[in-house]
Amino acid sequence: METTINEEGKWRIIESEYLFRRPWLTARRDKVQLPDGRIHPEYYVLEYPDWVNVIATTTGGQFVMERQYRHALGKTCYEMPCGVVEAGEELLVAAKRELMEETGFGGGEWRHFMSLSPNPSANTNMCHTFIATGVERISDQHLDATEDISVHLLSRDELFGLLQRGDILQALMAAPLWRYFYQAEKQ
Repeated sequence: METTINEEGKWRIIESEYLFRRPWLTARRDKVQLPDGRIHPEYYVLEYPDWVNVIATTTGGQFVMERQYRHALGKTCYEMPCGVVEAGEELLVAAKRELMEETGFGGGEWRHFMSLSPNPSANTNMCHTFIATGVERISDQHLDATEDISVHLLSRDELFGLLQRGDILQALMAAPLWRYFYQAEKQ
């Protein structure tokens, strides 16, 4: 089956204005024309850099997970190691860097698993998930100023239980984890 993702029905940008630009977020207001000729004077687009996240398992088969406070929700959440792809950085390099910085784990075998759009209606970026198997703790964490991350090694059953209870709130992490467990069941 050929892909159904294409540019059919693409809107034409008539005008574009940047409302603000920051290193991790840029907001833009577009005036667009739809294929049927209608004009929509205010369509907002958020420009983000691409993101990466990692499903990492240790040499002992435990999943490397994190807990950190997420200010927008006001909640502390379980998450996969994740972060922003720096300008000009290769995706795999970014994934390895984020795992190392946030958890101190590295090494192992790596492969790209999937890519998702955080919100194709309003965001310009993609989130790329990698699988790393056989990772080991090889350094201390090297956290950014706004990061307060605790590292947790979870069994397969513990992580699957978090998913089943809805305790993984980040959709860009829950979706790859559900796919991961689904594919593991098929093997």
